[in-house]
Amino acid sequence: MVNWNEHLNKKISCTCGRDHECDIAHVEIGQDVIEKLTEYVQANTYKSICIIADKNTIKVAGDKVYKALEQAEASYAQYIFADDELVPNELNIGKIFTHIPYDCDFIIAVGSGVINDLIRFVAQKLKCPYVIVATAPSMDGYASAVSPLIVDNMKTTYEHLGFPWAILGDVEILKDAPEHMIASGAGDIFGKYVCLVEWKLANIVNDEYYCPEIVKIMQNAVNEVAKAADFGIKERDPAAMASVMEGLVWAGTGISYCGNSRPASGCEHQMGHTWEILFLQKGRHDILHGTLVGVATIVALHVYKEALEILQNSELLTASSFDEIAWTEKIKAFFGPAAQEVLKLENTVHKNAEAKIAKRLQNVLANKEEIIELLKTLPDIDVMINRMKKINEPYLPKQVNVSPELLRNTIIYAKELRNRYGVLQMLFDCGKLEEAADKVCAKIAKIS
Repeated sequence: MVNWNEHLNKKISCTCGRDHECDIAHVEIGQDVIEKLTEYVQANTYKSICIIADKNTIKVAGDKVYKALEQAEASYAQYIFADDELVPNELNIGKIFTHIPYDCDFIIAVGSGVINDLIRFVAQKLKCPYVIVATAPSMDGYASAVSPLIVDNMKTTYEHLGFPWAILGDVEILKDAPEHMIASGAGDIFGKYVCLVEWKLANIVNDEYYCPEIVKIMQNAVNEVAKAADFGIKERDPAAMASVMEGLVWAGTGISYCGNSRPASGCEHQMGHTWEILFLQKGRHDILHGTLVGVATIVALHVYKEALEILQNSELLTASSFDEIAWTEKIKAFFGPAAQEVLKLENTVHKNAEAKIAKRLQNVLANKEEIIELLKTLPDIDVMINRMKKINEPYLPKQVNVSPELLRNTIIYAKELRNRYGVLQMLFDCGKLEEAADKVCAKIAKIS
């Protein structure tokens, strides 16, 4: 088990030259950790506590929360969503503001991804601390300071909202979570194999800030989850659940240490977010974020394999030209209502400008051998697929209703969601992205 007191709520001087800090007071992952609520409430003398949960999460963790508050002799209000499938949108934010006490000074959120995202936003508005009692190891946002919410039917990420005051992960509750939620958390963690390599690629090509110590922490966390997937997750072993939950919390902690999402998000998240955006346009929000990231991780490994072959076999890569007019029309056709934000980003940062393409490609060529060795460190695709099969984690686009056409277009256009250098931008810069997309789609079509 991780001793979180060594890593949280303090400045840590790092060999990278920066001080790292994560302003979370407490992380407790293990057995009977919800009992800590008694201590927290007694120590801080909160006067107006409110529990927010949904009808499913309160069933699995409510008794332990109520017992802890009773032992603290604390009164509380509560609002329990009755939705069969809770959506993190402005309607449900409004419901919380309607029912929460005016003088609320401490929120106990009981749930996982949606509850966490809703309460983080509300807590920031109220300037009120909150604790999240995790009910499933399903996503890496527990220790995050951002909330991806659906506003006006569009997925919008609200940043710099602040961290939870405490995170409680009771392994006896986590191990009983629905199988697809546990697999989703593992899928989210497996994406770190890709994003950590991508972070180093951006460091080599764009001279982007990079911290080897954060990378070591994240690699250790991912490796522990991989071990748990090989033996433990399927059996719902409490220690395996702890490994997954710790990995998910480390992802958010790493983001805090770094100052951006590089330690937890790369092209696999860009592709997953693309699918989420397009599915939302059709009124679909039934596939978990981590599940989409897990599938996108396998796609990303294939893309990196194509990039490796291109680097190894091409004597000279030439910079591509950027036809902005044609590109704009393609973006409008692919992203639909979300296209305006994508176009706004390009008009602001000009990441596809020919001068920037040429400069980045020059750096790729100058550091070609180092990049080749970096790409060789990625895990074997078949090993990853077998690992995901063991825990019933989807690994093929068709398993999450991504068609071959959508897959191809996602590989080509997902990079446009962020001003973030990675393998997709590298292939675009040398005019090889569409060719790589075709090869990846052909290879994935043959996987059973």
